[in-house]
Amino acid sequence: MNGRYSALPVSSSVELPLHDEYHVQYPNPRSSQQDFLKLATLGDKQDTDHGDDIDDDDDLLYAGGYVKNGSGISGAVFNLATSIIGAGIMALPATMKVLGLVVGFVLIILMGIVSEISIELLVRFSALRNSSSYGDIVQSALGRPARIISEICIIINNAGVLVVYLIILGDVLSGSSDHVGVFDQWLGSEGVWDQRKLVIFIIVVVFLAPLCALGKIDSLSLTSAASVALAVVFVVVSCVIAFIKLVEGRAETPRMWPDVGSKKAIMDLLVVIPIMTNAYVCHFNVQPIYNELEGRSPQKMNRVGRITTVLCVLIYASTAVSGYLLFGKDTESDVLTNFDKDLGIRFSSVLNYIVRVGYVLHLVLVFPVIHFSLRQTVDGLVFHGSPPLSGSRKRLLALTAVLLALIYLGSTAVPNIWVAFKFTGATTALSLGFVFPSLIALKLNHRGDNLKHGEKMLSWMMLILATLVSIVGVIGNIYSINSQSG
Repeated sequence: MNGRYSALPVSSSVELPLHDEYHVQYPNPRSSQQDFLKLATLGDKQDTDHGDDIDDDDDLLYAGGYVKNGSGISGAVFNLATSIIGAGIMALPATMKVLGLVVGFVLIILMGIVSEISIELLVRFSALRNSSSYGDIVQSALGRPARIISEICIIINNAGVLVVYLIILGDVLSGSSDHVGVFDQWLGSEGVWDQRKLVIFIIVVVFLAPLCALGKIDSLSLTSAASVALAVVFVVVSCVIAFIKLVEGRAETPRMWPDVGSKKAIMDLLVVIPIMTNAYVCHFNVQPIYNELEGRSPQKMNRVGRITTVLCVLIYASTAVSGYLLFGKDTESDVLTNFDKDLGIRFSSVLNYIVRVGYVLHLVLVFPVIHFSLRQTVDGLVFHGSPPLSGSRKRLLALTAVLLALIYLGSTAVPNIWVAFKFTGATTALSLGFVFPSLIALKLNHRGDNLKHGEKMLSWMMLILATLVSIVGVIGNIYSINSQSG
């Protein structure tokens, strides 16, 4: 048939602009991959379910969804696990001291399950709305003001977590008023290594800054795998020591149930529950990890989330129980500082060094993963409407430098990790991990993205419980501060 149209070559590809109701209502010029669809070449055969590699670096859209070169399931699991297993693990033995073994163990499992449910809700509605970030899906469901609030929560939460990391690095390496540092034990108490602020500054400049300057979270997959391995080493050593002391009958009899005999004990309970919820918050990194998942789909990301949750529950429960059994009523808010004394077994000093130095390395490798989402969120809030950060190396490096400087200054002002975790756990962590995901699900449910009856009930329960825990936690924190100052 004659006409003005000719057949496309087999090797050609076509880009089509996207115009849907969501993009008209909420334009997002920063997310370039949402503005065009690149159709697969006619000659290519691709199995989208298995996420086979493609030769082109661009994203291709097939009927099954995006297919791209990126991280596999193992890399995504390591990155997500690294987002979860950070400094929060060090506060869990202290929460076990307050809650008792039974309640503490049950809460670790329940919080992991609830957190995984909230992640799956987030992934599901992000995929339905074609969102590229946590802020995008919040804006889609709740509007621009809610997005700004959520991004402020991410900034406060992540900056607070990174400040805690630097505090722990300083406590472990240079010591504190109550504990001896690794450098003091190795090199003596007189020298530049004993200057806490200088040691932290050198770590930030020499080790953290180069890793934080990387532009893609997938680039951190190997360091994330190493960080998870180091966390496992810490857990294994702690469990072995606790087991030996139990067998020898030298472990202090642990409290099985929480103490509710005084007002102070009850207030302590109200404070530690938000700390427990804070330990699982990784939702701000779910979308970046999903974006770079090879052959991505909600089902594949849910698989990543479930594997990660099981891994984290095992690590958290082992650490909390073994740490509390080891140190009993003397368990510190940062249990890592407890490893500066004789453990009462053979090779005690060697094991102490392995635990502390290993976890210092773990935190150094975790730091860039949390910093990645912090930098992306700050960029989206401050430079809204600008080209993507990945396309501007100067802006990326400038933001990295400014954020690292502010985090360093924060680490010199906050007294200890317990103070930071109490407030972020009761406010921003609960909001990001449970309040916003449940509100997103319930709001979009009214727009036709229907929830099942059980999912709807779970969303309401999650929202109500998170709100109650947040209110109670803030009240408990204020009371504890007033009682200490009085």
